[in-house]
Amino acid sequence: MDFQKALLEVGKSLSTDEVEALSFLCTDILSRKPVTLDGASNLFSLLMKEDRLSAGNPQLLVELLLTIQRPVILQNIKLSLPSPSTLISPYRKLLYRLSEQITEEELGDMKFLLKDIPRRRLEQKTTLGVFLEMEHMDLINESSLEYLETIFKSVCPVLNEEIRLFRKGNPFIIIDIHQMRNMTFYFKPHVLCDYPMTGKRGICLIVDNFDFSESYKNLTNTLRNREGTKFDRGKFMYALKEVFGWLGYEVDIHVDYNADQIKSLFTRIGQQDHSQYDSLVCCILSHGMEGKVYGVDGKLVEIKLLIECIDGENCPSLIEKPKMLFIQACQGCKEQYPVQPDGIEDETTRIFADAKIADLRSPVIADLLVGMSTVPDHASFRDKFCGTWYIQSLCKNLIKCVPRRVDLVSILTKVNFDVSGMTDFSRRRKQMPQPAFSLRKRVVFPVPEKRPPEIGALTKDNS
Repeated sequence: MDFQKALLEVGKSLSTDEVEALSFLCTDILSRKPVTLDGASNLFSLLMKEDRLSAGNPQLLVELLLTIQRPVILQNIKLSLPSPSTLISPYRKLLYRLSEQITEEELGDMKFLLKDIPRRRLEQKTTLGVFLEMEHMDLINESSLEYLETIFKSVCPVLNEEIRLFRKGNPFIIIDIHQMRNMTFYFKPHVLCDYPMTGKRGICLIVDNFDFSESYKNLTNTLRNREGTKFDRGKFMYALKEVFGWLGYEVDIHVDYNADQIKSLFTRIGQQDHSQYDSLVCCILSHGMEGKVYGVDGKLVEIKLLIECIDGENCPSLIEKPKMLFIQACQGCKEQYPVQPDGIEDETTRIFADAKIADLRSPVIADLLVGMSTVPDHASFRDKFCGTWYIQSLCKNLIKCVPRRVDLVSILTKVNFDVSGMTDFSRRRKQMPQPAFSLRKRVVFPVPEKRPPEIGALTKDNS
């Protein structure tokens, strides 16, 4: 019964994508595939029924969780760890590793090139689902990966190096269980310390400006409404609200604030006592220009003034604590190929620019991270049906990486990679985010006990 409870806890800690990954890795082990992927219980039941998993034989569970990089779950359930095992075939691990590196845009390109599989069978399929369809059609198997290499050559040629290493016979490093027992040693380099995250997580302030009708009173700056921002704020997809709530933050949302209200809000946050909190998160979603964001009245607020409200001089209770600002707005009108001026939007498209915002040029202060949705002088884009490219990618990668104990700077590097690969239907619009930070330690969020939220996937062909 204790082992059954442990499996139940494991299932609650896994996302839908992770359950699918476990099922995929077990394809060659089980005599039949689980009927549903709604949860892990179905998979674990089948493994136990076929005598592949039990309290006395937990090796497969250990290997599965290590393969998907969730060793922290093993710690949480206090499982007695056996010696390392290789119950999962290297071929399955190869395909899983490849799936983790394929972007949404590349997946779409793969589906387009797979003419040997009926289109209807590829709709809504994840990368692992596509691999299974390729196996069912006998297009790939452990001894024949040439078809996949041909696809990769057109879509993501760098992944063919993974296949080459696989053919050499030993591309995967087996994790030493004894080393893994000391999680601090194995997963955290000694050269860097982590910010303490032992108290209450802190406040997550969200300022989301949608309705800019008030800006028409200011004839100098007339701005369009920011269609699609509701998906970032959380009305439907619960992106920022759900993700930071899942991480343990007290989410405080403010909609359609003018310039003075934004400044007053940050002044009030800076005057609060944060001594019981570990950190502070602030998210601003608006139009902007370099160094500034717009209020809904069309007036500008300087980013550096908002930062000063929460620096060590004005907010002593946040000294030596990470202060994280995520700003979704443009830093100019330039598109990273070709230009669409601020305020001019094609009504037939679903991709819009948040022109114009911010380069961090204020004096350096400690323990600050500013995640900008784009580089200076350039536009930042929104999909009116899915939300902004940057915020959706940030939320998706926090959900994916936090349970793996990945630090925030590394997560933002992955966000850079993902967003830089996004484009619209015409494949003419591009975007490159830019984080800037004065952090002195790593920001590693504690792994939440609750199951990660499902916020939906933002496709990278935003047409």
